[in-house]
Formats: sequence, structure tokens, C-alpha cells
Amino acid sequence: MELQALPSRIGQVRRILSAQLRYWHQDPLIDQAALGVTELLTNVHQHAQPDKLCTVEIELLLDRLTVSVHDHDPRLPEVQDVDPTATCGRGLAMIAAVSESWGVRPDGESGKVVWFTLPATSPAVAQPVLPPYEPPRETTRRHTVAPLDERRPEHAPARSAVAG
Repeated sequence: MELQALPSRIGQVRRILSAQLRYWHQDPLIDQAALGVTELLTNVHQHAQPDKLCTVEIELLLDRLTVSVHDHDPRLPEVQDVDPTATCGRGLAMIAAVSESWGVRPDGESGKVVWFTLPATSPAVAQPVLPPYEPPRETTRRHTVAPLDERRPEHAPARSAVAG
């Protein structure tokens, strides 16, 4: 989703992200993902130039959730050592602490992408409950029971791109 990284929009992005994670049955990741995306969008709001326009992308591939924020500022952020009494400057350190991995990469002349990953949970797959098999009784009518297809569905990448 593309948006202006303004405080009023950051809460909206958290709600969209949370709803998408619930849809994907990844509820245990909501708090960490919401914290991470809040920190990344706050960095865009506070530091990005020439504008606050950014794009948030969330991607679920098998066992990993990736959240990335692209902005138009080519300057790459760095984790800083901050004074213990400082009230800011810990955003990337928090992302590093709560995520599986994180990073930043230049995006040509169009800015940069800052991302983090979280280990995805395995969603419970609902299986139909079938009555115990009973062989057909001998009668004048016979009926055939088709074999159950026991194959699991293939997993495809899940992506979300919501217009902001």
C-alpha cells in the first residue's frame, strides 16, 4: 500500500496489517509486526526527504513473514548507540530485537527499502470430520464409496497489496 507516513496513517497501517495477519491465521505475529511497521513508518515520518511518501509491503512465503517499507530518501539508516536517557533513536535496535532478521537495501535512485522478517506460524488446516467407514450391507442396491483425496493443497506465496 502506498501512503504518506503521517502519524494518523500509521495507526491505519497497523490495523490493515493486523487484519491481514488474522486472515492468514498468523495472529501470534500481530504484535511484533505492528511494532516493526510502526518503527519503520515513524523513521520515514521523522527522517525521509524529499517527501514522506512510502510503500508498505507484507509478504508471507511458507514459513516467513516479510514486512518492507520503501521510501524515496536514498540515505541508509544505521543502528545507533544512544544515551540510556535518550527518548528516541532506538527504532532499528527494537526491530533487530523482535525480528528474525532485518536489513536495508538501496533501491537505485528511487530511495531505499528497509525490511524485517518474522518466523510464520503453521496455520491449522481444518480437516473434514467423516463418520467411520462402514461397508455397504448386502442389498439389491449397491453403492460405491469414492476414495478420499488425502493430498494436501500446495502452498503458494501469499501477498497483500492494499490501496492506501
